[in-house]
Amino acid sequence: MQHVIAAFLLGFPALFSIVNPVSAALIFQEVTARIDRPSRLRLARKVALNATVVMVVALLGGSYVLAFFGISLAALRIAGGIVVALTGWELMNAPDARETDKREQASHASGEDIALFPLTIPITTGPGTIAVAIALGAAHPSSLSGMMLYDAGLTAAALANALLIWVLLGSADRVTGRMGPNGRRTVTRLAAFMLLCIGVQILIGGVHDVMRGAIVP
Repeated sequence: MQHVIAAFLLGFPALFSIVNPVSAALIFQEVTARIDRPSRLRLARKVALNATVVMVVALLGGSYVLAFFGISLAALRIAGGIVVALTGWELMNAPDARETDKREQASHASGEDIALFPLTIPITTGPGTIAVAIALGAAHPSSLSGMMLYDAGLTAAALANALLIWVLLGSADRVTGRMGPNGRRTVTRLAAFMLLCIGVQILIGGVHDVMRGAIVP
């Protein structure tokens, strides 16, 4: 149980930081402003289900896809850590520019067909989320029992994030009513700093693997 909790505590903040369901809710409200509330609730449920599939598949299966192409776990951790850290750095320095790009993508679509694209991909769980999920999944222990417990914790983290996506998107009108531009920037910058720290931690793990392999053949 301790290993499951540890994996959850690693995976939940990493996924939450890159998904940022609060900002996703703000964009969701803008895109669905002309849609009646029952339809918005259905869209929120679909987006949450789609996000669950994207995160779980990337967490549990992403490392095996990379293994098929001959990419080592150390290389994945180093590359993933760099990508995650750079994403966090970018969000810390220009949080509004990233959200503006997402709004522009969403403004060109309408109707319930937007549940998968662009509301799920790339607005809620885009390439950054997939990269983070693959990097997290690749860090599983080598033993079968340890890997199962680790994957269970990560799956729980993905489900918890999906639940937050569902709740926040479903109540996006209330969220936007209580949060102004300053509140959005504060949440985004805090999440960005957490994401930067997580990226550095993943990078350290990859470098450690490389050094260990060089010292111990």
